[in-house]
Amino acid sequence: MRVIAGKCRSLPLKTVPGMNTRPTTDRTKETLFNILQPYLADCRFLDLFSGSGGIGIEALSRGASFCCFVEQNRQALGCIRENLKFTKLESQGRVLAAEVMQALDRLEGEPAFDCIFMDPPYNHEWEKKVLARLRKASYVSAETLIVVEASLETDFSYLEEMGYRIIKEKKYKTNGHLFLRRLEGERE
Repeated sequence: MRVIAGKCRSLPLKTVPGMNTRPTTDRTKETLFNILQPYLADCRFLDLFSGSGGIGIEALSRGASFCCFVEQNRQALGCIRENLKFTKLESQGRVLAAEVMQALDRLEGEPAFDCIFMDPPYNHEWEKKVLARLRKASYVSAETLIVVEASLETDFSYLEEMGYRIIKEKKYKTNGHLFLRRLEGERE
């Protein structure tokens, strides 16, 4: 795995050995960031289920001013820290070693994130749980772009009822990216 573009272009990144994490392929990452590029300049980025941190580091390399990485796996946390140090992006990153729902609670009161990315374990309905929490979070505005990576089988029929609108959808062979925004007035 490597950084695709930006100030850290072509730098190799460490990954967690085994199948506990699924690093996003370079091709998929390039497609994702071609879509995200207009949103990245000086943005606050939140990378949920970070794995080795490749998505958040790519965002920083391409112009994001800050990235908060949320991960609970100890090996993955070590990779994130090593990758941030190797890419010299440590000062722009914050690593939260916590289960994602606990981390979301800890972020209450923080300034709004411009972009939130999540790549949760597939087929466990984490997307729905996280989106339910983000719906009322103080750090999510109507302008916050939320990107969900999920298997193609994932049911998102609840989105409108939950207060989200789909901005864009990109499908690949086995998974896809859903780009969402919270509907105005949905925070309770």
